[in-house]
Amino acid sequence: MLSPRLQLKVAQKQILTPSLVQMVTLLQLNRLELRELIEQELTENPVLEEGVAGDDGELTQQELQTLLEGERDANPSDQSILDALHGDARNGDGDSSIEGGGPDADIGDLPHNGASNGADTLSNVSGDEEASPAADPFEEIDFGEFFNEYLDPGYRTTGQEIPDADNPTFEAFLSSPVSLSDHLHQQLSVEVLSDELRAAAEAVIGNLDETGYLRVPLEELARSEQISPELAEEGLRVVQLLDPSGVAARDLKECLLLQLADRAMEDSLAWRMVEEHLELLDGRHAKELCRALKAQPEEVAEALALIRTLDPMPCSRFSGSNAQVVEPEIFIFKDGDRWVIELSDEGVPQLRLNRGYRHLLERNDSNDREVRNYVKERYHSAFQLIKNIEQRKQTILKVCQCVVDRQAEFLEHGPDLLLPMMIKEIAEEIGVHPSTVSRAVSNKYCHTPQGTYELRFFFTEAVQGFAGNTTSLFAVKRLVKKIIDEEDPKKPLTDEQIMEKLRSEGVDVTRRTVAKYREDLRIPSTHQRRVRD
Repeated sequence: MLSPRLQLKVAQKQILTPSLVQMVTLLQLNRLELRELIEQELTENPVLEEGVAGDDGELTQQELQTLLEGERDANPSDQSILDALHGDARNGDGDSSIEGGGPDADIGDLPHNGASNGADTLSNVSGDEEASPAADPFEEIDFGEFFNEYLDPGYRTTGQEIPDADNPTFEAFLSSPVSLSDHLHQQLSVEVLSDELRAAAEAVIGNLDETGYLRVPLEELARSEQISPELAEEGLRVVQLLDPSGVAARDLKECLLLQLADRAMEDSLAWRMVEEHLELLDGRHAKELCRALKAQPEEVAEALALIRTLDPMPCSRFSGSNAQVVEPEIFIFKDGDRWVIELSDEGVPQLRLNRGYRHLLERNDSNDREVRNYVKERYHSAFQLIKNIEQRKQTILKVCQCVVDRQAEFLEHGPDLLLPMMIKEIAEEIGVHPSTVSRAVSNKYCHTPQGTYELRFFFTEAVQGFAGNTTSLFAVKRLVKKIIDEEDPKKPLTDEQIMEKLRSEGVDVTRRTVAKYREDLRIPSTHQRRVRD
């Protein structure tokens, strides 16, 4: 019989510390996302500030180390546990060694993310700074009282402004894309219609799919809206007269006919071709069209040219997503005989530590332990963020260096010489887990002499050859496309003939594999590619 009980057991399991979670999160961010995260940390952590070149107001690592040492308990009750944990951390693998230990880690070993010139360069922090002869203005501020109020969850600073609900926000002035429904309703609002007909037209608009077609049967629409079929048909005609031409069509034929009717070409040869012989309008059945319509080849060719100007998806501009601007984060270029890799930090705030809070770490009557612990935790958090940002840079640079070493021919001569490369191989070479490499190449773009590519583009599968050599899958697909582009349109190659040509080039593939590559490239079959006289 089942009954609730308490059990105590000992088990070992891997856990991700907050520092390691932050490192993994930073690694998979691109430059724009990293900038947003840093700006958020600058807002939340008072000891972090944006560095300025030439400013000496930063708290050095040696000064902070001395202050933090004074906060340590000389004989903590859990010293044996801490020793065991530090021992495990020292014996960990390459991935966990970048974590940097707990709050008592050696501050002198932590990196510094000072102001840079926009590339992957780091400023070295000087050792002991000379004391400023001028009086420190922070001595006149009661930081203990300030942090007592700051830590109060109900406290609001006097300088914080309360937004006025009546004032428009900045986002209200930004333009937003117009949807198809909004575009049609805007036109419908200026039409002079009865209330019943306007409701029927709005029902038609509400049932259009994202491509602008009416996929719902008109009888079903009339039944669901509780209107007569005649009124639904009349509402459909109203919507079909709106812009863009061809909207609310029920199939491709009606879409093309609506566009021809908008041009007043109901009596043209093109109208007859669309209405009666739509299946022959692929440009490869000219003779059949001439016989069926009893027209001259010149007339058929002119009508086909007119039909090609029609849009089978007239509402695509409303359904497509906005183009995203790609900003390369890595720049690869050749300087003499060597390849140079540069990791750009343009637009990313450079972090440093504010030395104005160092007095809150000193043991005196004005600073209570709660304030000192809070400031100490903020300093450790800031150091860990700076360290993880530096670790992200070094990991990306190592991955890019391996890519350059293996893909030098591609960078020199073009995509046809792209070599197969797997994430696991790069991970073994730089001594990290494959998931680390996968995160490092995620959503990051590099600018090369051959163009701008996503880092993941360079990782492609291998296709075996007869002599044991391998070719990248991307290069094989390009070769298939090149063979088809060079074929005779009147006698296109079959998949088997393409297979033979690939084998003559040293690529061992089957006919089914060729068909799969052709479909991936969206190339029609042999029958569909054939051009008839």
